[in-house]
Amino acid sequence: MTNFLFALNPVAFSLGNLHVRWYGIIITFGVILAVYLSMREARRRQIDPDDIVDLLFWMLPISLLGARLYYVIFEWGYYSQHLGDIIKIWNGGIAIYGGLIAAVIVLLVFCAKRAIPAWLLLDVLAPTVILAQAIGRWGNFMNQEAFGAKTTLAFLQSLHLPHFIVQQMLIDGAYRQPTFLYESVWSLVGFILLVSLRHRLHLFKQGEVFLSYVVWYAFGRMFIEGMRTDSLYLFGQIRVSQLLSAILVVGGILWIWLRRRNEPQLKWYLDGNYQASKEQ
Repeated sequence: MTNFLFALNPVAFSLGNLHVRWYGIIITFGVILAVYLSMREARRRQIDPDDIVDLLFWMLPISLLGARLYYVIFEWGYYSQHLGDIIKIWNGGIAIYGGLIAAVIVLLVFCAKRAIPAWLLLDVLAPTVILAQAIGRWGNFMNQEAFGAKTTLAFLQSLHLPHFIVQQMLIDGAYRQPTFLYESVWSLVGFILLVSLRHRLHLFKQGEVFLSYVVWYAFGRMFIEGMRTDSLYLFGQIRVSQLLSAILVVGGILWIWLRRRNEPQLKWYLDGNYQASKEQ
């Protein structure tokens, strides 16, 4: 194998002074794929696919705002002294948990206005969201961000990674843990499991696809976050995303248990269509 020592260019192409980054292209691809798959699933569940488009019209910008606000809040020590940098999102600084929290809030308001069962719509979107997250982490890869602690070339080679990934993990003169890859693979496996179980084994009651997504993603993130070097901290000592992940894992499992115990009339997922949800 030919050895080459260079980082991949994060800029895909330029149009004059406009630089289009791979990060944006990859994120956009992930969103488009998620919307397409969500619309297909919505049709199966007797939800108007146009509702997905209408929801995304509000959800995407507000989620981006939530992701940025979440980051700024936990880095307020810096931004309080550099207020002009708050809007400079192109310099980095968004947090996926902030985006997800904002997205759920938008969805709940949207469902209330359109009289769409929120649990059902959350079930439709959850698998595609985690797929988009798996794809989006490759944008971090191109930017050489969201990486972990220093490691060795021998360790990376022991993972049997393609050479271009190994070399992209050479950052500031040291090889780094590819935490972007760990999270991407974890999310991809979660997508496969959620879709397979939802359509084949009929294990879920409505709302549990979404809650299972929350538990799955948070469980993996809880461990992966401990490897990263760019974590947001609470009180300078507690990794915010790690703490929130632990809360979501426990809360998600507890919520599933409480719903099944206290609401035995909940219908099994089966086809989980719109009409079935109205009958609950």
